[in-house]
Amino acid sequence: MPKKKPVKHSGDDDIAAPVSSQTGSSIDTLWWWLTHKGTTTSFLCISLFALLIRSAVSMYPYSGAGTPPKFGDFEAQRHWMEITTNLPVIDWYRNGTNNDLTYWGLDYPPLTAYQSYIHGVLLKIFNPESVALLSSRGHESYLGKLLMRWTVLSSDALIFFPAALFFVLVYHRNRTRSSKSEVAWHIAMILLNPCLILIDHGHFQYNCISLRLTLGAIAAVLCGSEVLTFGLFSLALSHKQMSAYFAPAFFSHLLGKCLRRRNPILAVVKLGIAVIATFVIVWWPYLHSLDDFLMVLSRLAPFERGIYEDYVANFWCTTSILIKWKKLFTTQSLKSISLAATILASLPSMVQQILSPSNEGFLYGLLNSSMAFYLFSFQVHEKSILMPFLSATLLALKLPDHFIHLTYYALFSMFPLLCRDKLLIPYLTLSFLFTIIYHSPGNQPVQKTKASIFSFKNFPGYVFLLRTHFFISIVLHVLYLTIQPPQKYPFLLEALIMILCFSYFVLFGFYTNYTQWTLSRHFRSSGKEKKHI
Repeated sequence: MPKKKPVKHSGDDDIAAPVSSQTGSSIDTLWWWLTHKGTTTSFLCISLFALLIRSAVSMYPYSGAGTPPKFGDFEAQRHWMEITTNLPVIDWYRNGTNNDLTYWGLDYPPLTAYQSYIHGVLLKIFNPESVALLSSRGHESYLGKLLMRWTVLSSDALIFFPAALFFVLVYHRNRTRSSKSEVAWHIAMILLNPCLILIDHGHFQYNCISLRLTLGAIAAVLCGSEVLTFGLFSLALSHKQMSAYFAPAFFSHLLGKCLRRRNPILAVVKLGIAVIATFVIVWWPYLHSLDDFLMVLSRLAPFERGIYEDYVANFWCTTSILIKWKKLFTTQSLKSISLAATILASLPSMVQQILSPSNEGFLYGLLNSSMAFYLFSFQVHEKSILMPFLSATLLALKLPDHFIHLTYYALFSMFPLLCRDKLLIPYLTLSFLFTIIYHSPGNQPVQKTKASIFSFKNFPGYVFLLRTHFFISIVLHVLYLTIQPPQKYPFLLEALIMILCFSYFVLFGFYTNYTQWTLSRHFRSSGKEKKHI
């Protein structure tokens, strides 16, 4: 009999990738995607546009511009380059005559210090006075600022962008049908992340590096390469301790998979060796002495600052309006309470992945664990919303009803910070641009499956509540920009913004946790149907 030609159901845009059961052929499959799905062209065009947007934002002021004596995050990053290029590695975290830790002392893990050293070498070649020991404090020359901006831009282009491509290729390869427009739209959602652009290229930080390492680890999970997963995630933790927001999801998902192996203990040991080896390599200069190791660790956990500082839209800061946590409890007690609250908030998501690990459940687990950390952990900053927002971006095609709202409130939660940095125009422009791209004609939200049939839209009054929230947020935008708060309550508007954003984040967290648990029922019912057939 002549072979039947395969029937194409949805035009040229829906080409099924060749299926392979072996991890070793993943590279061949990804290469097929690059050549047959037009992903390369889409990625290059969107990347160029994303770099243009980043460059435009970089022309605006940064954190602490022209505000001595300590300036802001820009000066902190420059100072770390000064320290790492002029002092021996063992003195980078040690207080001394040439390294006053009260003046922007290093408070991130060693990989951040190595990154500062590499960038510092670049500045030392082209503008040595910008990293001269002691005399360069507060350095703000045009060339120095230009070089600093270029270090972030190059980090994004060389590190974050390839990781985004890696994830999108792996994610859409595993989907039964993904159109070119869906792939391009998903790339745009990740590369045009307005929160990341405003913080890294406006406010000035290097979150793109730790997020790239995390994104690479996530893609490695979807590829089934567990050793690579733990290697990359260990590097992310060694760059920024905030990467720990994702740790419960990685741990529970891979533990759930290991427990289903013929030899689960061997599988766990193998992953443990990958973690230990990575940490030993990165931390090696500080492992020769217990005192040196503890010295670095003490810099990573600034408990003396208290459970919160600024007006962050998390549980502790929001409830402090009624409950004076800092007066009622000691710092030691608050550390224990916040740890317990964070674990409890992460637990449902972790249990689901241990009992029923799946790739989609893992992505929801990342979102739920990072949101739990943002809402309940100790010493959260406004910028920490980048962690749950990155996770939501990866699930943008699965969260059509909520992703754009989360984007809006994530941006709004940082509004006071960005106004202090004089980034109002980039804030408004990127919000508008992202909304247009989100609602682009090529974006067709996925059809709801049994796993995602639940929606808050089914609840009476939800749409009204959402619109009321939005209206109040617009009013707060206008009030923040036009009036002075009462002298008795100088931070009244910040507090109202915080309460509004917190209420949405809690609602969103309930929804995503519920959705993750419904995945288990969906996969079980799918399995029964297959057996019946």
